[in-house]
Amino acid sequence: MTGDFLRTLLSLKIAVFFFIAVTFFYFGKHWSDGYNQLVFFTTQRSDPDPNTIPVVTVSPNYAKSFNLSALIDHNITQPVPENVPPPPPPEASIEQMGILNNNGTMTNEFEVGDFEPGMVDHWVNESQVGKEGSASDSEFGRKKFGLCSREMREYIPCLDNEDAIRKLPSTEKGERFERHCPVQGQGLNCLVPAPTGYRTPIPWPRSRDEVWFNNVPHTRLVEDKGGQNWISRDKDKFKFPGGGTQFIHGANEYLDHISKMIPEITFGRHIRVVLDVGCGVASFGAYLLSRNVVTMSVAPKDVHENQIQFALERGVPAMAAAFATRRLLYPSQAFDMIHCSRCRVNWTRDDGILLLEVNRMLRAGGYFVWAAQPVYKHEEVLEEQWEEMLNLTTRLCWNFLKKDGYIAVWQKPSDNSCYTNREAGSKPPLCDPTDDPDSVWYVDLKACISELPKDGYGANVSEWPARLQAPPDRLQSIQLDVFSSRTELFKAESRYWKEIIASYVRALHWKKIRLRNIMDMRAGFGGFAAALIEQNFENWVMNVVPVSGPNTLPVIYDRGLIGVMHDWCEAFDTYPRTYDLLHAANLLSIERKRCNLSSIMLEMDRILRPGGHVYIRDSLEIMDELQEIGKAIGWHVMLRDTEEGPHTSSMLLVGEKHLLRS
Repeated sequence: MTGDFLRTLLSLKIAVFFFIAVTFFYFGKHWSDGYNQLVFFTTQRSDPDPNTIPVVTVSPNYAKSFNLSALIDHNITQPVPENVPPPPPPEASIEQMGILNNNGTMTNEFEVGDFEPGMVDHWVNESQVGKEGSASDSEFGRKKFGLCSREMREYIPCLDNEDAIRKLPSTEKGERFERHCPVQGQGLNCLVPAPTGYRTPIPWPRSRDEVWFNNVPHTRLVEDKGGQNWISRDKDKFKFPGGGTQFIHGANEYLDHISKMIPEITFGRHIRVVLDVGCGVASFGAYLLSRNVVTMSVAPKDVHENQIQFALERGVPAMAAAFATRRLLYPSQAFDMIHCSRCRVNWTRDDGILLLEVNRMLRAGGYFVWAAQPVYKHEEVLEEQWEEMLNLTTRLCWNFLKKDGYIAVWQKPSDNSCYTNREAGSKPPLCDPTDDPDSVWYVDLKACISELPKDGYGANVSEWPARLQAPPDRLQSIQLDVFSSRTELFKAESRYWKEIIASYVRALHWKKIRLRNIMDMRAGFGGFAAALIEQNFENWVMNVVPVSGPNTLPVIYDRGLIGVMHDWCEAFDTYPRTYDLLHAANLLSIERKRCNLSSIMLEMDRILRPGGHVYIRDSLEIMDELQEIGKAIGWHVMLRDTEEGPHTSSMLLVGEKHLLRS
C-alpha cells in the first residue's frame, strides 16, 4: 500500500510540473507581443515554406540594457497626444565586417575603418587650468593645448622652417632639405590635427599594398609617378603595385635579378640591414621585409614631399633625410647594402663627397647597388657620367663586380690594404686619424675616406639571425662610464627587456593591440627591439640613441637592427601620425635637465598615430608632471607599478592618443 501511494504521488508531481511548464511556454509565446523577446526565439514568415528548416536566431535585444522603471511606466495606459510628428526614419545600418566568412571559416579579408565613438574626442581650443591661482602648472594643473591650424596637418618643425630656409646663403647643394629647427621657445606649442576623414590605418600586411586615401590625402605622386607602377588611386584607397622607376615589373623580380647577378648577396643572411636612397614610396624596402631584411628608406621632403609619409602609412621603415652638406644620422659601417634606383643624387659632384658619405656608412665588404640611366643608356652625356662613376669608385678602392641591364654593383674593401697601397697624394685622401666616423649630429660632410678599424671591428658580424643576440666586436669600443664588462651589460640588458616585453604581453595584452611602427626613444644596445623580435611581433623598431648619452648606434646596427642619432630637445624628422607605439625608458628625467618636458611630449604626440600608445618608464618624482602634461595634450593616461612592485622609485605611465576633432 505504501509503495502504491508513493508511486501515485510521484506521478502526480510529474503531471503538475508538466502542466506548469506548458502553461509558461504558452504565456511566453502568445503574450509577448510588444515586450522584450527572449534571447533565443524562432521566426516565421507569413507564407512559410514547408521545406524550410527552422533556425534559431539571436534576438536583436541580446546584450542590450533596459531601464526597467521606464518599461513598467510604459505598461500604464496613457492618452495619445495630438499632432505628434512622425518618428524620424531609422539610421542607415552600418555594414559590419568580421573575421569569419559566410562559411564560418577564419579570414583576414576584413575592413577597418572609422574610429569608435569612444576613441574620438571633440577638442575645443580654450584655456583650462586645474586650479585657479596656482603658482606652478606642473604641481596643480596645466593648460589644455589647443589644436594647430589645418595647414599644419603634415608639419615637420625642423624641415618646414621657412623663415630659416629663406635666410640660407645658398641652397644649390640641397641645404633647404636639411634640418633648420625653430629656436628654443618658438617650437611646436599646439596639437597637429589629423586630416578630415582620418581612419584607423589598414593593418599589416595588407597595408603594404593599400592605405586609406584620407589618411594621406595627396595626389601629386599619383600624377607624377602613376605610369611608373609606384602608386595609383582606387576610390577611397591608394594602391601600391610594388614597382618603381627602374623596376616596373615589381620589386620581387628586381630583388631576384640582384641575387642572380651576385650570388654572394644572400638576402636575410649576411645582407640584413639596407639603406635605400631616394626610396619613393619604399616598395624596395617593403618587399625586402619578407626576406628578413630591414631597410632604412630615406628621401628628402622635396617636390614629392609625401613619399616618406606614404612609406610609414604602409608600415615600412622610413624617415626624411637628404644627401646635401651634412652627414646622415647613421654610424659608420651601418649598412650591409646601400641601394640607389634613380635616386637623383649626383654622386660625383665636389670630388665625390656624397659617395664618400656612402662609403662611411657602408659596412666593410658591403655592396653598393646603382640602377640609373648612365648604367645602360648610350648617350654622350650619360656615358661621361658612367666614366666619372667608374673613376671615382676605383679611387675609393671599390671593386666593380658586374653590370647587367640597368643595374651595376660594387663592393667595398674589407680592410685598409688598398688605401695604404695607393700612391702618395692620391685623392680622395684618408680622413685625419682624429676624425670620428660615428660622430654625426650636425657634422659636415668630409671629402676624405674613413679608414676601417685596424682590429677588424664592424667587418666580422655573424649572419642573421645569430647576430641579433651575439655581442658584436664594436661593443668594446663604446665609450661608457662603467667598470663592469660591456659584454655582461649587453647580456643583462637583453635579459631585462626580454622579461619586460613578456610582462607587457601577459598583463597589458600587447598581442591584441596594433603594433607595427614602433620607436624606442632611448634604445641603449637595442634590447627592447630584440625582445620584440623574439616574441614574433610583426613590427619594426626605430631605435633612437639620444645625443645626451653614449653612442651605441654601431652596436644596434651590428645586431641587425636600425636606428638613428637624435636630440630630443628638437623635433624628429618624420611626418605626423607615423608611429603606433612610443617607448621611453629613463629618458625624460634626463632630458628635463636640458629641455622642456612639454615640448618633448608635444613632439611625441605629433608623431603618434591616433589610437597609438605611449609607454614611459621613469622615476616616480616626475610622474605627476608627466601625467598632467599628458592630460593637457588629450591622452588618456594611467599610472602603473613596474614589475619590481609598488615600493620602487620608478613607475610606468601608459598613454593612449584619441582622435581629436575640432
